Amino acid sequence: MSAVKLAVVGGGSTYTPELIDGFARLRDVLPIDELVLIDPATQRLDLIAGVARRIFDRYGHRARITTTDDVAYGVSGADAVLLQLRVGGQAVRAEDESWPLDCGCIGQETTGAGGLAKALRTVPVVLDIAEQVRRASPKAWIIDFTNPVGIVTRALLDAGHQAVGLCNVAIGLQRRFARHLGVDPRLIRLDHIGLNHLTWERGVTLLDHPGASVGQEVLPKLLADFGEAIAEEVRLPHSLLRRLGVVPSYYLRYFYQHDTVVEEQRATGSRAAEVSEIERQLLDLYADPTLNAKPALLEKRGGAYYSEAAVQLLADLLGTGEGTDTQVVDTRNDGILPFLPDEAVIEVPAHVDADGVWPLPQRPIEPLYAGLIAHVAAYEQLALRAAIEGGRDRVVDALLAHPLIGQWDTAEPLADRLIAHNRAYLGWA
Repeated sequence: MSAVKLAVVGGGSTYTPELIDGFARLRDVLPIDELVLIDPATQRLDLIAGVARRIFDRYGHRARITTTDDVAYGVSGADAVLLQLRVGGQAVRAEDESWPLDCGCIGQETTGAGGLAKALRTVPVVLDIAEQVRRASPKAWIIDFTNPVGIVTRALLDAGHQAVGLCNVAIGLQRRFARHLGVDPRLIRLDHIGLNHLTWERGVTLLDHPGASVGQEVLPKLLADFGEAIAEEVRLPHSLLRRLGVVPSYYLRYFYQHDTVVEEQRATGSRAAEVSEIERQLLDLYADPTLNAKPALLEKRGGAYYSEAAVQLLADLLGTGEGTDTQVVDTRNDGILPFLPDEAVIEVPAHVDADGVWPLPQRPIEPLYAGLIAHVAAYEQLALRAAIEGGRDRVVDALLAHPLIGQWDTAEPLADRLIAHNRAYLGWA
């Protein structure tokens, strides 16, 4: 491929300099010629674009960076479109993290009732954007980083779009394990299984060299030598990791320690307030015309290693890199997990190349994990139906199906609160 054009919908996000830094550092892997940042918040977009251009200049990257608030115009002729948007912004996120607590449920932006609210707001907007991409650039790949990634990616795939979901949980754990072992991250391969934000590392292979097909299983060593540090990183008890013999993602904390988390959230307030303050400080930094690198504060915003995961995925999809062995992505099940429908979106290692995304076969999943995966997958199917078709009854159904809710006396008032807080974003309400 001679000339690569990328478009980022939600380009005005404070995340974007992380993405730009990866594009700049890894330009030999993904040689971009044109990058379009798309966002309706034009003043903020101009600020982010200024930082982006300075970062590119610092690295000697000659790609042209442009901005627009017109999705159809911005994605026209793009080889790939990245979605990183937040419908309603941090203000609505703060509500997602508060009103569920009144019903004794966790307040979280991707899990539980708050996650359902975000899905209901987000899916219709993403599908509209995807239709504009299909008309303007029918061969473009859509890379979804917008949460809840599993539900949003399934919406895109069900509508026939060429799409794949991406999350930074796996690459973050890969980097942490490599750091503990003192090795190159490219030598770490994860046996990563589950759904988006519901995953476990059942094995960690240390390869002899990058791209090797076999290696040494080192998860027991990691748990024995660094178990307490890893437990702290995923915010779960060390005793739980010892009992399971696996490393759950930190999102499993909402399931394994639900009541404890609810009490913590009631005492400390929402993560949204913290993120809003970080974003305010970041925007002040981005306004500095001398800033030409992503600031250290950005690490506290979240999304660590997002840029490296995105570059790796894009390079293989667009055929610009050397190719990788496997990557962890969110893609259609298609029989990989036999207890789920083919249409379910799972998060597993996959082979990625210019012809597409091919999830790798998996060994049987232990009932302790398979049961929860099946339960949440059923909720996600109902959540997607509610997002597309609307209606209070469908919202209640999805809440009843969620393993963290599942009670009629809880689901009914939660549904009413969800609708009341999101009426402006729900065309059917």
